[in-house]
Amino acid sequence: MKDENQQKVLIVDDDHNIADLIELYLKKEGYLTTKVHNGNDVIDKMLSFTPNIILLDLMLPGLSGYDVCREIRKFSNIPIIMLTAKGETFDKVLGLELGADDYMVKPFDNKELTARVKAVLRRFDSNEFEHPSNEDELSFPSLRINISNYTVLYNNEKIDMPPKELELLYFLASNPNQVFTREKLLDRIWGYEYIGDTRTVDVHIKRIREKIKSTSAWSIMTVWGIGYKFEVK
Repeated sequence: MKDENQQKVLIVDDDHNIADLIELYLKKEGYLTTKVHNGNDVIDKMLSFTPNIILLDLMLPGLSGYDVCREIRKFSNIPIIMLTAKGETFDKVLGLELGADDYMVKPFDNKELTARVKAVLRRFDSNEFEHPSNEDELSFPSLRINISNYTVLYNNEKIDMPPKELELLYFLASNPNQVFTREKLLDRIWGYEYIGDTRTVDVHIKRIREKIKSTSAWSIMTVWGIGYKFEVK
């Protein structure tokens, strides 16, 4: 019986056996699932099924997983975990740069996968995000960051920013002039369960800097050998 509060997972994998196995484990955990096996069908299924999270294989017929992720990020911040046999650092970095929230290399343990799904969904829930000053919105000259509706305004223009980038920016900006190590930021934003390396933080800082430029009033500073800080002058 369908539960209105049941969270939904869209499984995208051209290997039917792997997709069936993932579905089996997720259903045992109480998730409602559906499957897609071709990259061209993902967005249509996403719009009709309205999942809470997408498990996205990279090697797909039709659109590749990278292309699917790129298209989704044009209009949605839905959490995405990439699943792939590609374990090179370049592949992981590219996936994260395109807006994926996590990355798992095949073969993986299905218990770990379900744990990652729970962790990503928990982090995505804004109610789980601690607001240091109980304020949803931070304002600086030419910059406004709202964590409740996940929006960033820069020079009065809305900036497209995936959840992890926005949460990282919000966390730094809510603690102005305080230096955080990459490890601390990784734990704080991605959680202790996250297995990625600290280069993940560098990638997201780079993408944030490409979207919003520092001003004379504030800047995202690299503290060499340590990490980053949001400097307010």
